[in-house]
Amino acid sequence: MAFVVARPGGRWEVRESRSTPLGPRSRTLATFKVLTPEVLERARARSSTTWSPRELRAAARRAGAPVADPDADRAAGELLSELAAGNRPRPVLARLLLDALQDERPKMSDGARAAARWAAATPRQRGETLRDLLLLADHLPPGHARDDAAPRFPRVHSTPV
Repeated sequence: MAFVVARPGGRWEVRESRSTPLGPRSRTLATFKVLTPEVLERARARSSTTWSPRELRAAARRAGAPVADPDADRAAGELLSELAAGNRPRPVLARLLLDALQDERPKMSDGARAAARWAAATPRQRGETLRDLLLLADHLPPGHARDDAAPRFPRVHSTPV
């Protein structure tokens, strides 16, 4: 059984446990800072049991370890960022992409489309943008409405018909 544990210095280990006559033992299969496909392959090569890379990625996420996106997700995020910036692939490539994704084309909200530019953004870029938004919020004027004041509406005058 493979599992992920934190180590000092922001490092993580993929470990494997097994039962022995002297009790349970575990050994390190791979050490990493970000769980990548290469780390998974190294751990699988050293493992004495079989396990699913998907299950190990889920275990790493539960432990709080950084997990690299699969290559397809990374490429899709980069493509969405390019599309959001107005850069389009050649028409033949666009048709091939549409054809390949046809079965997976649910209706997307406007918010999801607007967020496409952030699909490939790094945590650093997201953090800097959040910081800028918080600084902007600090410069907005405070609201002048009191909590206990009822909203005032203009008086409606009616004339007989």
